[in-house]
Amino acid sequence: MKTLSRNPRRGRIARTTAATVALCILGGAGTAYAYWTTTGIGGGSATNGSMQTVTVDALVAGDTLQTSLVPGGTADVILRATNPNAHAVTVYGFAGNGAVTADAAHATCTTTGVTFTPPPAPLAQPVIVQANTSILLTLEGAASMSAASLSACQGAQFKVPVTLEVRK
Repeated sequence: MKTLSRNPRRGRIARTTAATVALCILGGAGTAYAYWTTTGIGGGSATNGSMQTVTVDALVAGDTLQTSLVPGGTADVILRATNPNAHAVTVYGFAGNGAVTADAAHATCTTTGVTFTPPPAPLAQPVIVQANTSILLTLEGAASMSAASLSACQGAQFKVPVTLEVRK
């Protein structure tokens, strides 16, 4: 007949495992209790500087036949964006900001027939204007001229009022 002998290592492993499990449960419960019952007091502050206006000058390029604006046609609009801020800004979008007018040499061009169609915002390719710099932007085909344009507008350069939406 075989007698079963007790293995002392087996009991010690069971006790160690039980103690480890109990410590993990107690440690987790203590951590959860500390997390949910802890309060804190503190203070903070921040200032928001004011951003200077990013300026823009726009005109329809009319110096070559490839970009001349004719009744029923379109032309590129060239913009100069100037960022006077100490940080870079990203141009988010463009918008028309008033009536298109002809240059002073074409004062009798009272009905220009010119409209500005900005690209949709947000721009597909972000345009970044670095701090204290100016850049030229070309908006392809953004100006169009209808047949309502007066003959007195021939050869005129047009001022296209444009607003930029920029973000820091």
